[in-house]
Amino acid sequence: MFVTFPNSKYQLHQPFPPAGDQPQAIDKLTQGVNDGLKFQTLLGVTGSGKTFTMANVIARTGRPAIVMAPNKTLAAQLYSEFREFFPNNSVEYFVSYYDYYQPEAYVPSRDLFIEKDSSINEHIEQMRLSATKALLEREDSIIV
Repeated sequence: MFVTFPNSKYQLHQPFPPAGDQPQAIDKLTQGVNDGLKFQTLLGVTGSGKTFTMANVIARTGRPAIVMAPNKTLAAQLYSEFREFFPNNSVEYFVSYYDYYQPEAYVPSRDLFIEKDSSINEHIEQMRLSATKALLEREDSIIV
């Protein structure tokens, strides 16, 4: 089932309604965004529905969103989940395109200079360009 909200271009795929503490969290976070709060924290244990809660907040506020993750593994998981929640909207992936990066280094004890080495993932580079394009062209963008 798809849910839409007034003044929002997002179509949220909501396979089940918010439950437990989620409705209250959604209302408080949405109100905080609308009131211009710069910082809010959503706490919850693993599997408690934090991503679903945030999907509801994004859909209700109708604003483009940047979702930050501490590592590529969690970013990929969030990207996948947001794509499921918003199949008709622009959900994009923006992470470092390096598969491997070794900065240059100098080892004074051996008077050895090690050159920089790296490997760029071209598919991720294309996804980054798509994310940039979406931000410039669409109002219904979610960037992870």
